[in-house]
Amino acid sequence: MTERFPLFYPQTGPIICAFRARAILKSLETLSLRFKSQTQSATATASELEMHNKVKRVYYPGLSSYRKKEPENRQTSVSGSIFALEINGGRGNEFTFLNALNLHLISGNLRGSMSFLTHSDSTIHQDLSKQERALIDIKEGHLRISSGLEHQDDLIAYILQALSHVS
Repeated sequence: MTERFPLFYPQTGPIICAFRARAILKSLETLSLRFKSQTQSATATASELEMHNKVKRVYYPGLSSYRKKEPENRQTSVSGSIFALEINGGRGNEFTFLNALNLHLISGNLRGSMSFLTHSDSTIHQDLSKQERALIDIKEGHLRISSGLEHQDDLIAYILQALSHVS
């Protein structure tokens, strides 16, 4: 077993401790409520941003404009809490937007109950060539947002405030 999980196993051991097991079980009690709230926030935020003149494109299965709906419709009845967008004007405007955010935490990955944002081009996909990124539809201005448990009106307001700094 240690050969299959060389980095994980030595740090955790073969079982988790009672405290972590209880924490996982407790978090599962509210998982459906948290996911429902986060999905509603993502849907409202993506819908609002889709109409914004400084946003080039929004990628979210819950939008009627999303072109790859068929696989998602067969696999799930909800669209989830993560969406992506592209900001007009390139890299300079992307970082102006990121620097102007007040609520979202900028991170290399998306997780948890707080809203997170990642600049895909400079974080999780930075090792891919432009051709490889094009194959998986990652554009230079690609930003991913994971909606958290904050109120959707707050999320929208903070994002719109940051977009107001973009030229």
